[in-house]
Amino acid sequence: MDLTDLGWKPDLETLFEPYRQAGYAPGRVAREHRHLYGVLTEHGELMGEVSGRYRHEAVDRAGFPAVGDWVAVEPRHGQARATIHALLPRTSRFSRKVAGGVTEEQVVAANIDTVFLVNGLDGDLNPRRIERYLGLAWASGAAPVILLNKADLCDDVGAAVGRVEAVAIGVPIHPVSAACAEGLDALSVYLSRGRTVALLGSSGVGKSTLINRLLGVDRQRTQAVREDDSHGRHTTTCRELIPLPRGGCVIDTPGMRELQLWGDQAGASRTFEDVESLAARCRFRDCRHENEPGCAVREALAGGSLDPKRFESYVKLTKELNYLEMRQDHRAQSIERAKWKQIHKAARRWNKDKRRGM
Repeated sequence: MDLTDLGWKPDLETLFEPYRQAGYAPGRVAREHRHLYGVLTEHGELMGEVSGRYRHEAVDRAGFPAVGDWVAVEPRHGQARATIHALLPRTSRFSRKVAGGVTEEQVVAANIDTVFLVNGLDGDLNPRRIERYLGLAWASGAAPVILLNKADLCDDVGAAVGRVEAVAIGVPIHPVSAACAEGLDALSVYLSRGRTVALLGSSGVGKSTLINRLLGVDRQRTQAVREDDSHGRHTTTCRELIPLPRGGCVIDTPGMRELQLWGDQAGASRTFEDVESLAARCRFRDCRHENEPGCAVREALAGGSLDPKRFESYVKLTKELNYLEMRQDHRAQSIERAKWKQIHKAARRWNKDKRRGM
């Protein structure tokens, strides 16, 4: 297997040199199976598990390998198995908050060049959902591209593109039909050798059908959507990195029922550049855009140049991220306190043992 096709670059070779001297081989995580990982290497695909030391030193879930990660593995002779000893630095990572009340990062995919945000034009177009996906995509470090799939089922594609352009300022938008193989040639610029694209979107938008078209074979299982709400069951059940015939990779992901934000305000600021540009023109720097005089945002809302729903979405996402930041700070402080508590306990044991020895 040629690692260059998978995205291996000279800078990664430099970073990996100490591990190579230790006898390890590079590999890229293609699948996650609870405590096992499918890792693509020069020796083929190996099933890997992290070493005991790795597991002990990992601070949280985000420190464990995710699909798309580059890792240092030690192949086991005579077996299609390997031990994962280290994780190479990520160039980008698409993350969300884990479901539930725990404030913890879940890395959905790593080392991505482009994020295809796939939306359906069969009645499932939701500008508010697109804004949330864009916030996470910009925060990931990868470049977002919006795919409006099922264009063959839309009566007015131009109007749909216009709706999305209003919330995805400056982001490339491509109407396509995976089922009819229409508009897919425009995607080749993102899928060149050594580049990685992640597909994200709700269930039923046609991600699996799109991947089958890119591969030229029906590899991914597909399923019809419900006619009443244009949704479908999750055909894809786990994240997977899939090499393409011409080089490059796509990462398929299950449809997300719950898209909880993760990151800081940078992603939201990039998504809502128009709103923040207006806010910068308010008379008061700490303007809350409520009843303050000289508020450029309220003037735009009153004049109709700013969609009230978009402003509501901006306020909602900003509040979520502020709350998340507060929770992250609290968690970081708790981890730090626990770490020093362990250090002090170890120091007391050492002093106690030393006195006994004396």
